[in-house]
Amino acid sequence: MLESLKTTVCQANKELPEAGLVSGTSGNVSQRDPESGLIAIKPSGVSFRNLKPSDIVIVDDQGNVIEGDLKPSVDTASHCVIYRERKDVNGIVHTHSRFATVFAIQGRPIPVLTTLSADLFGGPIPVTGYAAIGGEQIGHEVVKYIGSGSAVLLRNHGVFTIGGDAAQAVRAATYVEETAEVSYFATLAGDVQPLDTQAINEARQWYLKDYGQKPVSSGA
Repeated sequence: MLESLKTTVCQANKELPEAGLVSGTSGNVSQRDPESGLIAIKPSGVSFRNLKPSDIVIVDDQGNVIEGDLKPSVDTASHCVIYRERKDVNGIVHTHSRFATVFAIQGRPIPVLTTLSADLFGGPIPVTGYAAIGGEQIGHEVVKYIGSGSAVLLRNHGVFTIGGDAAQAVRAATYVEETAEVSYFATLAGDVQPLDTQAINEARQWYLKDYGQKPVSSGA
């Protein structure tokens, strides 16, 4: 079932340790199949290094296992909440990346100090309230705080990112950590001046309109 999706999700999970976003077995990636509504997610406690497509678990949007011999991630219920509440989201990543987690522990949003941060996130990366692991509470906090952005910090915990697919969510998680690291060291070095709202909005609109490859019209 959904063999291509399992391969995609397996590879996306393997990208997390390659990018330095996770340690051990903590963290996970999922992706939803838009046609069936089924979700492929990393199994709980399985090392990223040894992960195989056949290990990926298929669940429905209530977290019921549809296919797979392994227990799905302990964060499955929260992933499902986000998918149920956000029909535009088909990829989710959870990490405990170091610099972003420092901000999460402090309960401090990551400020917009660079044009890259403005481009990608359109504002400070917010912090949720504290939520216990293992149920739906984290998912509800993510939905409550993430707004129109693609990333949120979980108080005293880590990071959740969302996207149109797993690849977009992984990309967001990578840039969250880069943004957090730059912000951390910039703050240590002295006073910083976050970009103002106008500069952030202008950068964000430029990014959405002009960045990357765009389809060429047939008449061009």
